[in-house]
Amino acid sequence: DELGATGGANGEAFMLAINRASEICIGIICAGIVLAGTDFGNARRRLIAQLAAISGEITGRLVGAFVLAGSEQSETRPVRRDLVRRVSALDPVIDEAVGETPGLRYRSPVLQAAVGGLFAALSGWRMLALHLELLPGNQGRREADAIRRCLPQELASAPMRGEWTVDPSHGRQACASAVRTLIALPAHTPSSRLLADRTAAALIGIQRALSGLVLLTDPARAVRGPRAAPLRVPDWLPSLVNAARVFIAIGAVELFWIMTAWPNGASAITFAAIAVILFSPKADQAYAITMSFVVGVGLIAAFAAIVEFALLPGVDTFAGFSLALGLVLVPVGALMAQPWQTAMFAAMAANFIPLLAPANHMSYDTQQFYNAALAIVAGVGAAALSFRLLPPLSPALRAGRLLALTLRDLRRLTTGPIPHTANAWEGLVNSRLSALPDQAEPLQRGQLLAALSVGMEIIRLRRVGRRFALNVELDAALDAVARGDSAVAIERLDRLDGTLAALPSATPGARVRLRARSSILAMSEALAQHAVYFDSGATR
Repeated sequence: DELGATGGANGEAFMLAINRASEICIGIICAGIVLAGTDFGNARRRLIAQLAAISGEITGRLVGAFVLAGSEQSETRPVRRDLVRRVSALDPVIDEAVGETPGLRYRSPVLQAAVGGLFAALSGWRMLALHLELLPGNQGRREADAIRRCLPQELASAPMRGEWTVDPSHGRQACASAVRTLIALPAHTPSSRLLADRTAAALIGIQRALSGLVLLTDPARAVRGPRAAPLRVPDWLPSLVNAARVFIAIGAVELFWIMTAWPNGASAITFAAIAVILFSPKADQAYAITMSFVVGVGLIAAFAAIVEFALLPGVDTFAGFSLALGLVLVPVGALMAQPWQTAMFAAMAANFIPLLAPANHMSYDTQQFYNAALAIVAGVGAAALSFRLLPPLSPALRAGRLLALTLRDLRRLTTGPIPHTANAWEGLVNSRLSALPDQAEPLQRGQLLAALSVGMEIIRLRRVGRRFALNVELDAALDAVARGDSAVAIERLDRLDGTLAALPSATPGARVRLRARSSILAMSEALAQHAVYFDSGATR
């Protein structure tokens, strides 16, 4: 209205913008003051409890792996894959904690590195457990005992007693001490070197997780951890589907507005955009949540009509006005805090004031009220219809795509360092582990964890190949991985291992060669265990 009948400015548009921005800022400030004084939040405490529990369980089971017999190692796979799911579920809790504690926002890379550290610990545990399972009984017991003697007893007992929720710094020190001992441990075979190095890698991951715990429990003693792996988009397709849905929904409502010249069409567009953008990230739950939102809008429209046309005409004091609003907002706000039908009560709480439109001089125009209510219901209803006509990707499809994309990137890694650092590869696979839907099969989590391990070994072996001029032999093995032929890849890796073993012991770099042979062993075992996955979509 301020722009005039033909769209030309009449001098009031700027003040309209100033007034609208002032209203928004005053509302945010008032809400912030009330929240700061009444809602202390518990996300930080929940994050401490969950991070400490997961770190402690991984550490305890990692230490316990060295007392299990070879065949018993396979029994830990379901536990390990469930822990991957629990680590992935930390992301929303971290977001809540950062939102409640502004100081954490600037140090969120430490928390991101903590989640990556837990994935790295699970990857290291997976490799050593698989190797111990495949070793002959006597050799496995002997090498496991050698590693177990290097691990402080505190790593097995402290997390079980809950000490890490209070002071995780001692756990960090114990991990650091054990890592130094394991790296310096004399090892004369690739097998013993594999166990020592993968245990050290797992403990380094636990140490990164405990750095995040130190930040949460005692920020003054927090230490700067290693650079976190860069965040990456795990899969662009869900975002593109959401973008198409937003475009279609808003375009359809706008077209309806133009064709009908509906005076409240702009409001319908606004609420369609809000609903479709807000609920698109809910994936397979988006339609059900949006329908609950529609029901909530319909109910609150009825309550708003009762308040506006039955109660407010008889009220002329601030106390009476507050009481009339409180009759609706207080119970709705209380119901919104419980887990049942949260979306419906959130819709009621959020849309009561826009529908009521309180002003210094109230207007009791029923046609205007019902037009406004219809605009909100129609906008949210259009968003719900868009979710039905263009549904989100199913959990099975999303999980399958994440596995396929990781396998594609792994095969690219065999022909060139893309991404060119271990940190970048870790960040890429970690983002996909975090994005796996809860409905994903446990085996799929294990396959992604195996892909993380194989990619790290490829990056390590490329460095060794350049140093000892073994690029031809290594490229032959990696070419088989790229073609999806795990059997040939394992055979060629075995030849590369023989070439490294045949180099004279007097040749510089004996320790590096032994570590390379342990990487070859770990990579071969992973390829053999998940050959179906690594050979899927073979190009041979």
